Amino acid sequence: MDTTEDIRDSTPEPFDLAPVCRETARVAAGITEEQLAGATPCSAYAVREVLAHLLGLSVAFRDAARKEPGPTTDTPPGAALPVLDPEWRAALPRGLDALAEAWRAPAAWQGETRVGGVGLPGAVAGVVALNEVLVHGWDLARATGQPYHPAEPGLRASYGLLAPGTLGPDAPFGPPVPVADDAPLLDRVIGLSGRHPDWRPE
Repeated sequence: MDTTEDIRDSTPEPFDLAPVCRETARVAAGITEEQLAGATPCSAYAVREVLAHLLGLSVAFRDAARKEPGPTTDTPPGAALPVLDPEWRAALPRGLDALAEAWRAPAAWQGETRVGGVGLPGAVAGVVALNEVLVHGWDLARATGQPYHPAEPGLRASYGLLAPGTLGPDAPFGPPVPVADDAPLLDRVIGLSGRHPDWRPE
């Protein structure tokens, strides 16, 4: 089994976001209209708000990769409850594809950028983008009773990002939920994000 140090040290840069984006898009495509009002592990958001948040962050992190500051990168994510675009079924997969494509550019991982109103090194912002898509993909899968199998390299990158001490005291996650050291890597990532891996809708 990988130790925490192994997982941190093996996090690659730059990193391909496409596999995690595709898996999250697959989950989103399986959501029915009746499920949009359902609860999610992200307690402030119903399914529709998680979808709207994903759509917004896909644009924000795309622009962060391109070093294109503006309203999409300067607005904090909690500024208002996200409203789902009626055309989300077409817009979300396009947005996730564009996000992954933007982070394929080596320049995206270099220098400084800005997202959510916060300045970050490009290399950190890329892994934060990956983690956002991965964790919210899990939120949607768990809320709607779908399987979720993000690729292991993405899980390892998220684990390295979320591991205690990586982002410092102002990290926007947590508090972590204790998870057994021998639990599946996805469960350990979800626990570090402040969610219970065994969450189920009531």
